[in-house]
Amino acid sequence: MDVLDIARWQFGIITVYHFLFVPLTIGLTAVIAGLETAWVRTGKEDYLRLTKFFGKLFLINFAIGVVTGIVQEFQFGMNWSDYSRFVGDVFGAPLAVEGLLAFFLESTFLGLWIFGWDKLPRGLHAGCMWLVHLGTLASSWFILAANSWMQHPVGYRFNPETDRAELIDFWAVMFNKVQLVTFPHVIFAAYMTAGTFLLGVSAYLYMKRKHEADRPMYHRAIRIGAVVTLLAGIGVGVTGDLQGKVMTEVQPMKMAAAEGLYETSESCAPFSVFTIGTPDGKEEKFAVTVPCLLSFLGTGSFDGTVEGINPLREQYVEEFGDDPTSKAFTEGDYTPVIPVTYWSFRFMMGLGFFAAAGAALILWLTRGGRTPGVRWLGTLGLSLPIATTLASSWGWIFTEMGRQPWVVFGLMTTESGVSPGVSTFEAATSLIVLTSLYALLAVVEIKLLVTYIRKGADPFVEPPDVPVGGADDDRPLTFAY
Repeated sequence: MDVLDIARWQFGIITVYHFLFVPLTIGLTAVIAGLETAWVRTGKEDYLRLTKFFGKLFLINFAIGVVTGIVQEFQFGMNWSDYSRFVGDVFGAPLAVEGLLAFFLESTFLGLWIFGWDKLPRGLHAGCMWLVHLGTLASSWFILAANSWMQHPVGYRFNPETDRAELIDFWAVMFNKVQLVTFPHVIFAAYMTAGTFLLGVSAYLYMKRKHEADRPMYHRAIRIGAVVTLLAGIGVGVTGDLQGKVMTEVQPMKMAAAEGLYETSESCAPFSVFTIGTPDGKEEKFAVTVPCLLSFLGTGSFDGTVEGINPLREQYVEEFGDDPTSKAFTEGDYTPVIPVTYWSFRFMMGLGFFAAAGAALILWLTRGGRTPGVRWLGTLGLSLPIATTLASSWGWIFTEMGRQPWVVFGLMTTESGVSPGVSTFEAATSLIVLTSLYALLAVVEIKLLVTYIRKGADPFVEPPDVPVGGADDDRPLTFAY
């Protein structure tokens, strides 16, 4: 393995690992804010107990997510300095705004929420978590805007003297057509992840005899989680359909690779649910297909034309030629790794559909206070958060791997972006150290979550209803968890 391979492995491992926490963090802020708002409006004890319980689990996830996310930006300068130099003028704006505005909004009001139970009026305290959620949405918007620029560069000009892309239209980057479909798709996926987490944890606690007295509360939480999951799943499906059409327009090679479609289909391109082919993915041996579905996914018409890998490769060679910075560059490099894109696309969709269908089934089986078999409910409930988490991860793998060999589509290849001064030993050492550290953090995360989940929700303790301006300003802040 050379430096490029090691750098790609490191970035892939850290990105996927970090993204395990991101959807759950975004979604849980909305779920917790909704639960606390329900308590403020109804006064029902269960809502406050669930708020504090899942708030505790959220804080564990948030802390690990922040720690793992910091490393992301260091990588740009360490392993990908040429890439950073090329895109710095464009990336600087959205990432700076994300850090200065969105993250500070999250952290400030999260601090008020943690320490303000006996300092703030109930409605204002609930509003703090809604502002935390708003901060997570803003943070997602700016980060996804930067990523969407990599998928579809707009609002820039290339300066041949500095060999850099320079930002000329900030709003074009912010409202990139890829961004407009990617953002809602990711956010709905985050709500779906949080919904299954609420459902799965509650189903686990519902099963335990230790928490038998709280079964009505966990039954309610199961149904709330199922509703959130199902509604968010519908949103994921609708936005995913829109995203597929935009992707076909701006990155036709990615759609062709998602299907393993080597030759252009002029009309009624089928979508293969399952395929067995040769190891290189170039020849189909057996497939289960849905007629015309690929045409609809890519173009919105069952008779739409979907371009194939081979003609697109020829088009790219004619348009871009060989990469002038790499003597090893060949025309075949314009094609992503077909088995990875093919299966990641299907894992993403299949696991998402499974989670939505599972939530719908649980809603049906728990209607009117009914409860299915405890063991059966627990098995299905625990499988759903795993499914949505993996679906999000496979979705990012597809998004990033399907763009290859470009790090910025049409402008810079991944090979051109790697740091020229990093040795194989340095890159390998960094990979080993960070992967080991992240494995340790995974153990810490799982241990903390399991410990606090097993304890269940704490008994009800009603916080003081602090009137506006009525708190004791001299009383020290207390950590509520």
